[in-house]
Amino acid sequence: MSRQKVYLEKLARFFQIRNLLLRQALAECLGTLILVMFGCGAVAQLVLSGGSHGMFLTVNFAFGFAATLGILVCGQVSGGHLNPAVTFALCLLGRERWRKFPMFFLFQTIGGFFGAAIIFAMYYDALWDRPGAFEVTGPNATAGIFATYPGKHLTILNGFFDQVIGTAALIVCILAIVDPYNNPIPPGLEAFTVGFVVLVIGLSMGFNSGYAVNPARDLGPRLFTAMAGWGGEVFTAGNGWFLVPVFVPFLGTIVGVIIYQLMVGFHVEGEARDLKSQLEENVSLADVRDNEKTNSKNKSNY
Repeated sequence: MSRQKVYLEKLARFFQIRNLLLRQALAECLGTLILVMFGCGAVAQLVLSGGSHGMFLTVNFAFGFAATLGILVCGQVSGGHLNPAVTFALCLLGRERWRKFPMFFLFQTIGGFFGAAIIFAMYYDALWDRPGAFEVTGPNATAGIFATYPGKHLTILNGFFDQVIGTAALIVCILAIVDPYNNPIPPGLEAFTVGFVVLVIGLSMGFNSGYAVNPARDLGPRLFTAMAGWGGEVFTAGNGWFLVPVFVPFLGTIVGVIIYQLMVGFHVEGEARDLKSQLEENVSLADVRDNEKTNSKNKSNY
């Protein structure tokens, strides 16, 4: 074994984390960082170039592909949730333990924070070159590069329903993708399918406020902007708008889970359960018949 491999093996042993939950949380942190870095990077190019290096369509494609890449990076370790709303949905259905939810939420938010920090560092000079570099609202606002803010036409009530509907749509589609009883996606293609869902939601539901539908994707970058120069206005703009993308997606998750389970999930699960019961019953009957034949042969021998 070469000296380099020896050193690499020692480093691997030294840095290896044996706590499974912490390993999964770190993977979620990296996956969410990738989501925010590529997604917000596309927004930064659009805003800071004045539209010469991007458009609304490119931003949606960037977030869709970023979701795919984030899931590919961490999916094998943590499942590739990248979104506390997804973790919450799986906990509601009993597919994940509830202790994962706060841990994943925390590390997904940290990932969003550092994803925004990377884009801030990359486009730092471009930000300073723009008039009103650190404005939260107005024609020269740049805070929207990192977190979501309501359009001029949007009220808090309409924004509430915007996030409920968007998150419910996301959760319904994701539950269909991961449901083993409902046309399961070929192994390895789940990440691409989820990215496609994110793209479709952005293309159809992004006009009002930028379709956060992800508390960590919004809260992490918003915390960063508050510390990086935009100040506390990121929490007060839009009459406290930040509460909507941080809390309302969880309500949308509940709606999405209920809709999917009532209209699809319970039924396909029931069919699978009935089929399993029927197979077990057939096996039991076959065993009984075999026993009867064996007993009859034994009696004939006597």
